[in-house]
Amino acid sequence: MGNAQKKAPGKGEEGGSQHSRPGTPGSNRSARSQEPPGKKPEVNGTHPVERRVGEESQSISPTASGTGVENCNLDAPAGALPPPLARLKNEGNMLFKNGQFGDALEKYTQAIEGCEKEGVDSPEDICILYSNRAACYLKDGNCSDCIQDCNSLQFNNPSVPLSNTASAGGLALELHPFSLKPLLRRAMAYESLERYRKAYVDYKTVLQIDVSVQAAHDSIHRITKLLIEQDGPDWREKLPQIPTVPLSAQQHRREEPSAEVLQARAARAEHEKARQMEARFTLLKQDGNELVKKGQFQSAMEKYSECLKLKPTECSIYTNRALCYLKLDRYEEAKQDCDSALQIEPANKKAFYRRALAHKGLKDYLASSTDLQEVLQLDPNVREAEQELQEVTVLLRESLLTAQG
Repeated sequence: MGNAQKKAPGKGEEGGSQHSRPGTPGSNRSARSQEPPGKKPEVNGTHPVERRVGEESQSISPTASGTGVENCNLDAPAGALPPPLARLKNEGNMLFKNGQFGDALEKYTQAIEGCEKEGVDSPEDICILYSNRAACYLKDGNCSDCIQDCNSLQFNNPSVPLSNTASAGGLALELHPFSLKPLLRRAMAYESLERYRKAYVDYKTVLQIDVSVQAAHDSIHRITKLLIEQDGPDWREKLPQIPTVPLSAQQHRREEPSAEVLQARAARAEHEKARQMEARFTLLKQDGNELVKKGQFQSAMEKYSECLKLKPTECSIYTNRALCYLKLDRYEEAKQDCDSALQIEPANKKAFYRRALAHKGLKDYLASSTDLQEVLQLDPNVREAEQELQEVTVLLRESLLTAQG
């Protein structure tokens, strides 16, 4: 009843032993003072994921507002619990809401022990008591006892009557497998103890029950990075087996997501789509640039064309592709790309210069001369434009003389 708990395994260890359940309020207070080796407790014992999730459970949230126990209806019914035990639960709820987690824990412990003594055969109500007490342990930074309370809820055979299996401390209670909140709290406790593989499995199981639990999505993303660092590319092979949640449990827990959840999902999806597009665009542009350096202008032109499918208003891609067209003697297409670039950036020197070369290739020397003069107005130091202007001027005179003759 009052055995000292064993120390939790360190980082990377997935094993662990069963802890003896404190049987009295005094022993609970003692258990909370122990911390796993090498792990600093969270401020006020609050896990960061628990802060994000909040106390959404009606079993944790008191039924009335106020700053003291006297402001709520402590005699309100609580499921199938007898009135004295219902009052203990209600007192625990109010104490929890007021941040008095140690006192709330003692109330829940008294209610659990009362259920055992009175032979209460209501797995759902006792499940809530254990889950609430696990939340208290988690708030107090006692992750080991939080896990033990949650284990009492998750992996027992629900077909055996509770009254036939109750034992000292409630460790063999036949309660509710795949109960959402105990799973989530156990996952948080595992994460605090740096037992990331088990935390990952529990978060994944939570999402089978209710895919809209955003805290589980966030934690999966965070823990995946840690597991890759810890276990390398084969990290999935080192995970415990993820249980399959029965369809009945999924249907029981699945609810239509709120408008806020849907909006957040859409924003995340849009952000991820944009990130992937940007990464692909950058890769294609780099490939195109490398191909230009190698003189492979046809292949480079194809890469730039793929870029424009992703970003049709990227000016530099039009001027880059125009260069490829010029090298391939496709002057009309080069001119069109320069026209597009100048619509986006009306003072783009490269676009004017390469359009001038395209006009020259099309033997429109007057238009070529006009574009080269635009380049020199924008930057008088472009020597290539000066040289081209001189050459185009000669060609223009020759064409006019030929026309006159």
